Amino acid sequence: MDLNSCELCPRKCRVNRIKGEIGFCNAGSKIKIARYSLHYWEEPCISGENGSGTIFFSCCNLKCIYCQNHNISIKNNGKEISIDKFINICLKLQEMGANNINLVTPTMYIPLIKEGIIKAKEKGLSLPIVYNSSGYESVEALKELDGLIDIYLPDFKYYDNKLATNFSKVDNYLEITKQAIKEMYRQVGKPVIKNDLMKKGLIVRHLLLPTHIEDSKKIIKYLYETYRDNIYISIMNQYTPIIKNNKFKELNNPVEEIEYDNLINFACDLGITNAFIQEGETCKESFIPDFDNYSEI
Repeated sequence: MDLNSCELCPRKCRVNRIKGEIGFCNAGSKIKIARYSLHYWEEPCISGENGSGTIFFSCCNLKCIYCQNHNISIKNNGKEISIDKFINICLKLQEMGANNINLVTPTMYIPLIKEGIIKAKEKGLSLPIVYNSSGYESVEALKELDGLIDIYLPDFKYYDNKLATNFSKVDNYLEITKQAIKEMYRQVGKPVIKNDLMKKGLIVRHLLLPTHIEDSKKIIKYLYETYRDNIYISIMNQYTPIIKNNKFKELNNPVEEIEYDNLINFACDLGITNAFIQEGETCKESFIPDFDNYSEI
């Protein structure tokens, strides 16, 4: 798969990114990032005490209308870097003591990242590689990463495709994401955890959206019935209404505590044990990374 007729994601825009053509995601022919740092607010087995070595990629193939990282996913802020610079960033994060290299929204750059990871490993990169994405992935593109990714960390956003159409402008999110997660699990298998840190495995995230708890229950039920305790499910309450929406007004409010408690009780009643939940006030803009200093990359 290459960038001459881009089919890296299920949208299959088929634009020639090498010649400057732009598809839905707005990504060009080079890697573009907005931030890299040690990040301490991922799941405990990812962040640990030292932090996860996160690299936030600019642009996005989903562009959800409520995205808390909209400055880089929708506005496309960031800085283009070479593959050599990407390699150096990975090695620098390793020197800083990161538990892993966490690729955040990397879908648009798979061929470039693949080359970078291979070369970085040749130069001494030994950390687990985390692929952190929206879940809206092409199975064919994921197969390009087989053997390079240690931990998959996808979202599972919607069960009802109408919600996906309304909020993310896709009409086949459910079918695509089910197949993508199946491929991710095929590659990494059951979780491997050493010293409380995940070395290999699959964590599926689900963000509860205001008033849409029934859709969330369908996702949780599907994941548990399909994978049982062979994966971890991360059930999140950190929805932050930072973009005012006039058409879907429920998105202008945070998730009510009673809704989240209801969802957690539902998961417990199913028998789920391999799960992460969030406590406290996570729906604050202060939890959103600062993407304004990308010029210093």
